[in-house]
Amino acid sequence: MIQQGFPRALVVLLGTAAAVVTLAGIQAVGSILGPVVLALTLVIAVSPVRNWLSRHRAPTWMQIAIPLAIVLLVLLGMVAILSLAAAQLALLAPTYATQFNTMVTDLRHWAAGLGYGSEQLNQVLSSLDAGKVIEVAQGLLSSVMSVLSSLFLIVVLLLAMSLDAPFFSRIVNAAAVERPDLTRALQTFTYRTRRYLIVSTFFGLICAALDVAALYALSVPLPLLWGVLALITNYIPNIGFVLGLIPPALLGLLEGGPKTMLLVIIAYLAINVVVQSFIQPKFLGDAVGLSTTATFLSLIVWAWVLGPLGALLAIPLSLLVRALLIDSDPKSKWTAALLSGSLPEPE
Repeated sequence: MIQQGFPRALVVLLGTAAAVVTLAGIQAVGSILGPVVLALTLVIAVSPVRNWLSRHRAPTWMQIAIPLAIVLLVLLGMVAILSLAAAQLALLAPTYATQFNTMVTDLRHWAAGLGYGSEQLNQVLSSLDAGKVIEVAQGLLSSVMSVLSSLFLIVVLLLAMSLDAPFFSRIVNAAAVERPDLTRALQTFTYRTRRYLIVSTFFGLICAALDVAALYALSVPLPLLWGVLALITNYIPNIGFVLGLIPPALLGLLEGGPKTMLLVIIAYLAINVVVQSFIQPKFLGDAVGLSTTATFLSLIVWAWVLGPLGALLAIPLSLLVRALLIDSDPKSKWTAALLSGSLPEPE
């Protein structure tokens, strides 16, 4: 009725306006929706374990308890490592005050030697002090503590979703008769999300291990922390490894000077660019169903809506939106083709 009664351009404008209003509403409740989507993603990640237990006729309580335990062990272990390393970083940061001030002084002298001793440049260099670096380092610990404050909500959501997962799977399978397109879209969403998580985790562990080895060899402090950070940022498409590179590069500069910082950058480029740009995409292929442009745009949109958690969950969130709004509608095959960057299959 809408397509017959209104011009297509008006339908597009109304749809765009509705999307903007919806995203603004999601942003307003981001502190709730973010943990919900994270919990859903983690439950999907361990669904093969639950399915295996179900095929072997394990008790229902075991189908719930074992996947939940796996998720909690991984989640709590990662948070514990980050908390310990962040506490060490907060204690270590003040020891670099002297090196930082010396570096700023040398930079001022070098700029003056090149004839750039203007008042503006001196003002910029004077604004750099170790106190600000220390505040940033100590703020990292506060950020981890804020994650801990929402951890209780995530655990409760994980428990609730794990309890409902076996029954929800049966409901979705039963609905295939009446709503086959929606059922197929949801099943495709879970498959693509799970494959994305598995491949990203596998290659993230490889990159993290190589990064830690390189940082150990270069004597950069807290290599384990930066390895965990490299693993986490691997889930952020396109720009993730750059975010994981900045802290160890700065510490390398303070610890060993420009040479160490340059070696850290070269090591990260050699490891992460090769793995994430040339090897990992071959294993993911078109399984995710999002083109490079769609992936980058999803990163921008979800980071704006949900902040850092939105950047981490950009791919699962986009896959969920695609499943609910596009894949469930047989008439949207060309829209799906635009998102995936591949022609639809002939009917």
